[in-house]
Amino acid sequence: MTKTQIDRLGERLKMGQATPEDLRMLDEFRRSFFPVYEKVILTIEEQLKLKTTGRPAKSTTSISDKLNRESIRLTQIQDITGCRVIVSNISEQEKVVAELSRIFPKVTVIDRRTTPSNGYRAVHVVVESQGRLIEIQIRTSLQHLWAEVSEKFADVTDPAIKYGKGSQEVRTVLNGMSELVASVELDEQRFEGAPPKNPSSVLHGLGGEPEGIREKVRKLLESTIKRLALDKE
Repeated sequence: MTKTQIDRLGERLKMGQATPEDLRMLDEFRRSFFPVYEKVILTIEEQLKLKTTGRPAKSTTSISDKLNRESIRLTQIQDITGCRVIVSNISEQEKVVAELSRIFPKVTVIDRRTTPSNGYRAVHVVVESQGRLIEIQIRTSLQHLWAEVSEKFADVTDPAIKYGKGSQEVRTVLNGMSELVASVELDEQRFEGAPPKNPSSVLHGLGGEPEGIREKVRKLLESTIKRLALDKE
Protein backbone atom coordinates (compact mmCIF):
# COMPACT_ATOMS: atom_id res chain seq x y z
CA MET A 1 0.00 0.00 0.00
CA THR A 2 1.13 3.54 -0.68
CA LYS A 3 1.23 6.20 2.03
CA THR A 4 -1.87 7.82 0.52
CA GLN A 5 -3.78 4.53 0.63
CA ILE A 6 -2.78 3.97 4.25
CA ASP A 7 -3.91 7.45 5.27
CA ARG A 8 -7.23 7.06 3.44
CA LEU A 9 -7.70 3.80 5.34
CA GLY A 10 -7.04 5.74 8.54
CA GLU A 11 -9.75 8.24 7.63
CA ARG A 12 -12.30 5.46 7.20
CA LEU A 13 -11.29 3.95 10.54
CA LYS A 14 -11.60 7.35 12.19
CA MET A 15 -15.12 7.83 10.81
CA GLY A 16 -16.21 4.32 11.78
CA GLN A 17 -16.74 3.37 8.14
CA ALA A 18 -14.22 0.51 7.90
CA THR A 19 -15.30 -2.43 5.74
CA PRO A 20 -14.10 -6.05 6.11
CA GLU A 21 -11.63 -5.28 3.29
CA ASP A 22 -10.37 -2.26 5.27
CA LEU A 23 -9.76 -4.45 8.32
CA ARG A 24 -7.80 -6.88 6.13
CA MET A 25 -5.71 -3.97 4.84
CA LEU A 26 -5.12 -2.74 8.40
CA ASP A 27 -3.94 -6.19 9.45
CA GLU A 28 -1.58 -6.26 6.47
CA PHE A 29 -0.28 -2.83 7.44
CA ARG A 30 0.32 -3.91 11.04
CA ARG A 31 2.08 -7.10 9.99
CA SER A 32 4.45 -5.07 7.81
CA PHE A 33 5.98 -3.70 11.03
CA PHE A 34 6.94 -7.08 12.47
CA PRO A 35 10.31 -7.64 10.72
CA VAL A 36 11.51 -4.15 11.70
CA TYR A 37 10.13 -4.54 15.22
CA GLU A 38 11.91 -7.86 15.72
CA LYS A 39 15.18 -6.39 14.43
CA VAL A 40 14.91 -3.45 16.87
CA ILE A 41 14.24 -5.82 19.80
CA LEU A 42 17.16 -8.05 18.84
CA THR A 43 19.50 -5.06 18.52
CA ILE A 44 18.57 -3.75 21.97
CA GLU A 45 18.96 -7.13 23.64
CA GLU A 46 22.22 -8.06 21.90
CA GLN A 47 24.04 -4.72 21.85
CA LEU A 48 22.77 -3.11 25.05
CA LYS A 49 22.09 -6.33 27.00
CA LEU A 50 18.73 -4.96 28.12
CA LYS A 51 15.51 -6.85 28.73
CA THR A 52 12.53 -5.56 26.79
CA THR A 53 8.81 -6.09 26.99
CA GLY A 54 6.89 -5.58 23.80
CA ARG A 55 3.55 -5.06 22.14
CA PRO A 56 3.72 -6.38 18.58
CA ALA A 57 0.78 -4.31 17.32
CA LYS A 58 -1.94 -1.92 18.45
CA SER A 59 -5.49 -3.21 18.27
CA THR A 60 -7.97 -1.83 15.74
CA THR A 61 -9.88 -0.08 18.54
CA SER A 62 -6.72 1.52 19.94
CA ILE A 63 -5.71 2.77 16.51
CA SER A 64 -9.16 4.24 15.82
CA ASP A 65 -9.26 5.90 19.24
CA LYS A 66 -5.84 7.45 18.73
CA LEU A 67 -6.76 8.77 15.28
CA ASN A 68 -9.77 10.53 16.80
CA ARG A 69 -8.05 11.67 19.99
CA GLU A 70 -4.94 13.18 18.44
CA SER A 71 -6.12 14.23 14.96
CA ILE A 72 -3.20 12.57 13.19
CA ARG A 73 -2.87 10.43 10.06
CA LEU A 74 -2.43 6.67 10.25
CA THR A 75 1.10 6.90 8.82
CA GLN A 76 2.02 9.34 11.62
CA ILE A 77 1.22 7.00 14.51
CA GLN A 78 4.55 6.26 16.18
CA ASP A 79 3.51 3.29 18.29
CA ILE A 80 1.78 0.85 15.97
CA THR A 81 4.39 -1.50 17.42
CA GLY A 82 6.64 -0.78 20.36
CA CYS A 83 8.66 -2.08 23.26
CA ARG A 84 9.57 -0.91 26.75
CA VAL A 85 12.78 -0.83 28.76
CA ILE A 86 12.64 -0.26 32.52
CA VAL A 87 15.74 1.06 34.28
CA SER A 88 16.56 1.91 37.88
CA ASN A 89 16.85 5.71 37.81
CA ILE A 90 17.24 8.89 35.76
CA SER A 91 21.00 8.40 35.24
CA GLU A 92 20.43 4.96 33.71
CA GLN A 93 17.59 6.35 31.64
CA GLU A 94 19.87 9.02 30.17
CA LYS A 95 22.51 6.39 29.33
CA VAL A 96 20.01 4.15 27.53
CA VAL A 97 18.62 7.07 25.50
CA ALA A 98 22.17 8.02 24.47
CA GLU A 99 22.99 4.44 23.48
CA LEU A 100 19.81 4.03 21.45
CA SER A 101 20.56 7.30 19.65
CA ARG A 102 24.01 5.91 18.86
CA ILE A 103 23.12 2.45 17.59
CA PHE A 104 20.09 3.40 15.48
CA PRO A 105 20.81 5.76 12.57
CA LYS A 106 17.48 7.64 12.55
CA VAL A 107 15.71 8.36 15.85
CA THR A 108 13.43 10.96 17.40
CA VAL A 109 13.65 11.48 21.17
CA ILE A 110 10.48 12.57 22.98
CA ASP A 111 11.20 13.59 26.58
CA ARG A 112 8.02 13.52 28.65
CA ARG A 113 9.73 14.16 31.97
CA THR A 114 9.89 17.95 31.94
CA THR A 115 6.57 18.24 30.05
CA PRO A 116 4.55 15.22 31.21
CA SER A 117 1.45 14.07 29.38
CA ASN A 118 -1.35 14.10 31.98
CA GLY A 119 1.16 13.07 34.62
CA TYR A 120 2.88 10.45 32.46
CA ARG A 121 6.67 10.75 32.56
CA ALA A 122 9.12 8.75 30.45
CA VAL A 123 11.44 9.11 27.48
CA HIS A 124 10.32 7.68 24.14
CA VAL A 125 12.83 6.96 21.41
CA VAL A 126 11.13 6.48 18.03
CA VAL A 127 13.25 4.51 15.57
CA GLU A 128 12.56 4.91 11.86
CA SER A 129 13.63 2.02 9.66
CA GLN A 130 12.42 0.80 6.27
CA GLY A 131 9.65 3.38 6.34
CA ARG A 132 8.28 2.10 9.66
CA LEU A 133 8.24 3.78 13.09
CA ILE A 134 8.99 1.69 16.18
CA GLU A 135 8.53 3.27 19.61
CA ILE A 136 10.86 2.39 22.49
CA GLN A 137 9.64 3.56 25.90
CA ILE A 138 12.37 4.06 28.49
CA ARG A 139 10.94 4.36 31.99
CA THR A 140 12.52 4.43 35.41
CA SER A 141 11.08 1.95 37.90
CA LEU A 142 9.10 4.71 39.65
CA GLN A 143 7.82 6.15 36.36
CA HIS A 144 6.69 2.65 35.43
CA LEU A 145 4.87 2.13 38.74
CA TRP A 146 3.09 5.46 38.27
CA ALA A 147 2.00 4.35 34.79
CA GLU A 148 0.66 1.13 36.30
CA VAL A 149 -1.33 3.17 38.84
CA SER A 150 -2.77 5.25 35.99
CA GLU A 151 -3.76 2.10 34.09
CA LYS A 152 -5.48 0.67 37.17
CA PHE A 153 -7.41 3.89 37.77
CA ALA A 154 -8.46 3.81 34.10
CA ASP A 155 -9.68 0.23 34.50
CA VAL A 156 -11.60 0.93 37.70
CA THR A 157 -13.01 4.39 36.99
CA ASP A 158 -12.80 5.68 33.41
CA PRO A 159 -10.39 4.91 30.51
CA ALA A 160 -10.39 8.65 29.72
CA ILE A 161 -8.37 9.25 32.91
CA LYS A 162 -5.20 8.48 30.95
CA TYR A 163 -5.94 11.34 28.59
CA GLY A 164 -6.67 14.08 31.11
CA LYS A 165 -10.42 13.55 31.31
CA GLY A 166 -12.76 11.86 33.76
CA SER A 167 -12.87 12.43 37.52
CA GLN A 168 -11.10 15.59 38.69
CA GLU A 169 -10.44 13.92 42.04
CA VAL A 170 -8.66 10.98 40.42
CA ARG A 171 -6.67 13.26 38.12
CA THR A 172 -5.57 15.31 41.15
CA VAL A 173 -4.34 12.15 42.90
CA LEU A 174 -2.46 10.98 39.80
CA ASN A 175 -0.86 14.37 39.20
CA GLY A 176 0.21 14.54 42.84
CA MET A 177 1.84 11.12 42.62
CA SER A 178 3.53 12.10 39.37
CA GLU A 179 5.00 15.23 40.97
CA LEU A 180 6.16 13.14 43.92
CA VAL A 181 7.98 10.72 41.60
CA ALA A 182 9.59 13.62 39.74
CA SER A 183 10.75 15.22 42.99
CA VAL A 184 12.25 11.96 44.26
CA GLU A 185 14.20 11.53 41.04
CA LEU A 186 15.37 15.15 41.04
CA ASP A 187 16.60 14.69 44.60
CA GLU A 188 18.50 11.60 43.47
CA GLN A 189 20.20 13.67 40.76
CA ARG A 190 21.10 16.25 43.36
CA PHE A 191 22.49 13.53 45.61
CA GLU A 192 24.63 12.21 42.74
CA GLY A 193 26.01 15.69 42.13
CA ALA A 194 24.17 16.22 38.86
CA PRO A 195 22.39 19.60 38.61
CA PRO A 196 18.61 19.13 38.88
CA LYS A 197 16.44 20.51 36.12
CA ASN A 198 14.09 22.02 38.70
CA PRO A 199 15.55 23.42 41.95
CA SER A 200 12.29 23.07 43.88
CA SER A 201 11.35 19.92 45.76
CA VAL A 202 8.31 18.81 47.72
CA LEU A 203 10.31 16.22 49.62
CA HIS A 204 12.04 18.31 52.27
CA GLY A 205 9.39 17.37 54.81
CA LEU A 206 9.93 13.64 54.32
CA GLY A 207 13.55 13.69 55.46
CA GLY A 208 16.11 10.91 55.08
CA GLU A 209 18.38 9.87 52.22
CA PRO A 210 17.05 9.64 48.64
CA GLU A 211 17.17 5.83 48.78
CA GLY A 212 14.86 5.76 51.79
CA ILE A 213 12.47 8.25 50.25
CA ARG A 214 12.42 6.26 46.99
CA GLU A 215 11.44 3.16 48.95
CA LYS A 216 8.56 5.00 50.62
CA VAL A 217 7.25 6.23 47.27
CA ARG A 218 7.67 2.78 45.72
CA LYS A 219 5.59 1.23 48.52
CA LEU A 220 2.94 3.94 48.14
CA LEU A 221 2.58 3.25 44.41
CA GLU A 222 2.58 -0.53 44.84
CA SER A 223 -0.02 -0.43 47.61
CA THR A 224 -2.22 1.81 45.44
CA ILE A 225 -2.01 -0.68 42.58
CA LYS A 226 -3.03 -3.51 44.93
CA ARG A 227 -5.98 -1.58 46.34
CA LEU A 228 -7.23 -0.70 42.87
CA ALA A 229 -6.87 -4.31 41.75
CA LEU A 230 -9.09 -5.36 44.67
CA ASP A 231 -11.63 -2.67 43.78
CA LYS A 232 -11.83 -4.02 40.25
CA GLU A 233 -12.63 -7.49 41.56
